[in-house]
Amino acid sequence: MSEPKPTVGFTENELRHREELLDEMERTRWHRYFRQIKKDWPIYAMLVPVIVFFFLFRYRPIGGILVAFKNYDNYAITIGESDFYGLYAFRYIMFGPQADRFWQAFRNTFTLSTYGLFFGFPVPIVLALMFSEIKNEAYRSVTQILSYLPKFISSVVITSIIALMLSGGNITQAPGLLNALFTKFGWIEAGTPMLSEPEYFRSIYIISGIWEGAGYGSIVYFAAIMAISPTNYEAARIDGASKLAQIRYITLPGMAPTLTIMLILRIGEILNVGYEKVILLTMNRGANVLSTAEVISTYVLSLGGLTQGASQLNFAAAADLFNSLIAMFLVLGANFISRRVSETSLF
Repeated sequence: MSEPKPTVGFTENELRHREELLDEMERTRWHRYFRQIKKDWPIYAMLVPVIVFFFLFRYRPIGGILVAFKNYDNYAITIGESDFYGLYAFRYIMFGPQADRFWQAFRNTFTLSTYGLFFGFPVPIVLALMFSEIKNEAYRSVTQILSYLPKFISSVVITSIIALMLSGGNITQAPGLLNALFTKFGWIEAGTPMLSEPEYFRSIYIISGIWEGAGYGSIVYFAAIMAISPTNYEAARIDGASKLAQIRYITLPGMAPTLTIMLILRIGEILNVGYEKVILLTMNRGANVLSTAEVISTYVLSLGGLTQGASQLNFAAAADLFNSLIAMFLVLGANFISRRVSETSLF
């Protein structure tokens, strides 16, 4: 629907000239678009790999969602030729014979992500505040690089370091450094294999996740702090504001839009616990630890036949789709609340 065209205050010639200009702009719209693309073609060319990536790895696989509604197995020629089963897969995993395992994995996923959000989200912010207070640029650069390093180390290496430090030891091998330290303080019994005990897994996963990602996560917040005008701090110092007062009334309000966006994104990932680290930490640790370690992603892999022999792809797709839908509603809800209580939102 076109916008209303005001006529008050215009002569007949001016109105006719205005109509001619609007018609000309409408006729040459696509020509102007192509001329703009031709002018800035290098920028648009850089978008091509991004568009191809999203099409191949984000949009094209969406068709696989049909597996959740089909009686699909590895012997079917195509998904379309499989029988339509409706919501049978969803009912089976949620209320069927193995429903307890699904809800346990869902509960573990939600618990790990919530604890990670509650304890892990503030750490990069505090780290960025600390970096911003370091006046020696060389020292600050070194400390920042050291805090970033764990993010660029392979998950296999990270989990191997964790396993070695928490090892209970045996006849030929001494206990790990952290295991021996915890034993000395009386927190655990000597020789306890911490990675094999369900009650320790969540703490190990969350603390190691904070150590691995806090430094890298502080980059965004440090950039937000650096974007705040120094004159605000100078005015606050003239008024006698302490360092804590400057952080409270200048730094944190200046970071508020960034904090809001990052929090919404983190809430969207609250049910997205990766399978790599969980599998590596629980490998050869016994089935007992799975009571607190199995998450939706590892549950989906087991149903898909990648960690067990039998393949139940329709049940795996249903579980993953249910997880994705919950994550989507969490993002929409967080964005709605943010838009209502503040001026910052994703959309």
